[in-house]
Amino acid sequence: MPTAPAVIAAGLKGGAASPKTVLVTGASRGLGRALVLELAKRGHVVIVCLRSAEKVKSLESELMAFTPNASSSSAAPPFKHFVADLDVRSDSSVKELAKLVVESGRVPDIIVNNAGTINKNNKFWQVPAEEFDMVIDTNVKGIANIMRHFLPLMIEKKHGIIVNISSGWGRSAAAEVAPYCASKWAVEGLTKSVAKELPPGLAVVALSPGVINTDMLTSCFGSSAALYQTPENWAPNAAQMILNFTVEDNGASLTV
Repeated sequence: MPTAPAVIAAGLKGGAASPKTVLVTGASRGLGRALVLELAKRGHVVIVCLRSAEKVKSLESELMAFTPNASSSSAAPPFKHFVADLDVRSDSSVKELAKLVVESGRVPDIIVNNAGTINKNNKFWQVPAEEFDMVIDTNVKGIANIMRHFLPLMIEKKHGIIVNISSGWGRSAAAEVAPYCASKWAVEGLTKSVAKELPPGLAVVALSPGVINTDMLTSCFGSSAALYQTPENWAPNAAQMILNFTVEDNGASLTV
């Protein structure tokens, strides 16, 4: 587990008219990656967290396509996004990322706590302790670590929206995914509780993405996961919804 994020790109700079700065965790693949690319395509600045140095470089290259004049010579503007190799389970790493973000002068307007994992289909008593811990540490403690270090920055700015990615299984239940269900029920409860503590100008929302054809869904549904929409088809509607959240949505449990 890394002790500090390896920030690959800095020099945050506004792109489109009135761009927002959006921090997205868990962007190495699936929903996170599709959402990041959609936001960048719309001209917003993204601060991206993922766990893979190789995928950091790959995503950085893809984001370059949405940087004005990125392919031109020395006249090209600096790369405007942050891409960080970071494990949200590490509180010290998240703390260091928050420090770097403050130093960049760009506190996020929106945070999307997307990083998540799921257990292999199994009866609860047959799920290894290490696997249970991985689900809880990523899906619950990862969100807690991000909020712990970034909420004070948003409170100081008196503005900010936090979107905690939940699940339909955070509002219902299913067999053989008890650790995942438990983690997403925790996300719902944590969100509603923190919502009652926030000062004016801030909001926190629990957002279920719906049923999307991701690697996580394939682990549960097998080949039938292909019957559902792809992350790339999901991202435009999700981005629009997230960008339009306001303080009136504080404490809500919503679905894309």
